[in-house]
Amino acid sequence: MNRKIALIDYKAGNLTSVRKALAAVGATVFTPESAHELADAQGIIVPGVGHFGATAALDTAWKDAILARIEAGRPLLGICLGLQWLYEGSEESPEFAGLGVLGGRCHRLPGPSVDGSAIKVPHVGWNALERTADAAIIDGVEDGAQVYFTHSYVAPVTADTAAATTHGERFASIVQRGVVAGVQFHPEKSGEVGLRILRNFMKMVG
Repeated sequence: MNRKIALIDYKAGNLTSVRKALAAVGATVFTPESAHELADAQGIIVPGVGHFGATAALDTAWKDAILARIEAGRPLLGICLGLQWLYEGSEESPEFAGLGVLGGRCHRLPGPSVDGSAIKVPHVGWNALERTADAAIIDGVEDGAQVYFTHSYVAPVTADTAAATTHGERFASIVQRGVVAGVQFHPEKSGEVGLRILRNFMKMVG
C-alpha cells in the first residue's frame, strides 16, 4: 500500500533524484506549498544541500506543523542538510535555530591534521558506515556499507547515533530517536544501500 510522503522543498537542492528514489521504493510523494498541507502527510522528508542558512525558510509555521506530525507518530527523515536541521543549530549559521528534536549543535569538519595529512573539506564521495546501535532506519544495512556523502558540516556522535563515519573526525552519519531519523549522506545517490534506508523509512511510515 502506498503511503503519502511530504517532500519538503525549501529551495535547498534539486529534489528530482530524491523523488525518483522514493518512487523506486513505492512511495507516493507530494510537495506541500504551505505548512497546513502537512496534516495529510503520513511521513515527512526534509532533504537539502548547501548552507544551513537555507533552513530559515522553514519558519515557525513549518516547524510547528512538523512537530505536530511527529507528536501524532508520523515519521520524519532528514537527509544531509535535513539531518543537521534536526539538531538545535549549526555553527555555520548560529543565528538560525534548527528543529531541536535532537540535542547538540553541528560543526565544521576539521581541515588538514596536525601531521600534515590531507583532509579534504568538503567531504565528497563514498565512505563507510560504522554501525553503533540497532535502529529501524538502519535495519539490514551491514557494518562497513559504503554510501555517498557531500558536506562540510557534521552532527556530533550521541546516544541517538545509529551509525558513524570518519573523515577527519568521527561524526554521526545515521541517527534515530523514536519516529525521527536522519542520514548525513545521500541515499538517493547511494545505490542499493540507500534504497534500503528509504525502504526502512517506508516501513516506519507503514
